[in-house]
Amino acid sequence: MDRTPSLGRARSSRTKIAEGPPMNHFIDTFFNAQQILATWPAILKGVVVTLEIAALVVVTGITAGIGLAVLRWLFGRWIKWPLLVFVDVARAVPPLVLVLLAYFGLPSLGVDISGFAVIWLVLSAVLTAFVEEIVWAGLISVKKGQREAARSTGLTEVQALLYVVLPQALRLAVPPLTNRTIAITKNTALGTVIGVPEIINQATTAVSFSGNATPLMMGAFAYLVLFIPIIGFGRWVEGRFAWRRH
Repeated sequence: MDRTPSLGRARSSRTKIAEGPPMNHFIDTFFNAQQILATWPAILKGVVVTLEIAALVVVTGITAGIGLAVLRWLFGRWIKWPLLVFVDVARAVPPLVLVLLAYFGLPSLGVDISGFAVIWLVLSAVLTAFVEEIVWAGLISVKKGQREAARSTGLTEVQALLYVVLPQALRLAVPPLTNRTIAITKNTALGTVIGVPEIINQATTAVSFSGNATPLMMGAFAYLVLFIPIIGFGRWVEGRFAWRRH
């Protein structure tokens, strides 16, 4: 895409900014009414895509992470090392690198998937790795006597894990789980580098055509609208499931 005209318009806008009242130019640059009216349908589409990816990532990542922690507890001897390799790689490599490797590397292996699927799978894998470690830390922090007491009542190893150990571990893991989940779901913005039409992609595309920064401000506002309630919900969950001190 040739962005030379857009750059020319942007330079022209900056020249005008230097000539008039700063506040008027600030409003025209970041809160231009015409740009708001022209861009809001695209930003709204980006919000829908962002919500879809975030919801899929949260469901997939948390479910898979808890599942891997349970498997590690039950069959640690057999899956410990492959699992640790996956967890360490997913946590150590920046998500952007994983996204680019998956998007441009998988087609060379004959696996052709959409940008939407790449973002979903990569962020889900990253969240899975963090959730597994967080839940595992919760599992091993539960006192051994809890498991032994459960087994003494006639429960099997799996029943003791599911009914006694895991609920306590999850309660301990709630604060780091909520924080990490929010942090990773915000990485949906990485979809813009591979053409996924989420919020930032829609905003930057509008900026490139208009030479005005208003769409970026609208994108920032959209993220605030999306994630402030999620952060508030996370705080409520932390308070609801926190251990009470007496």
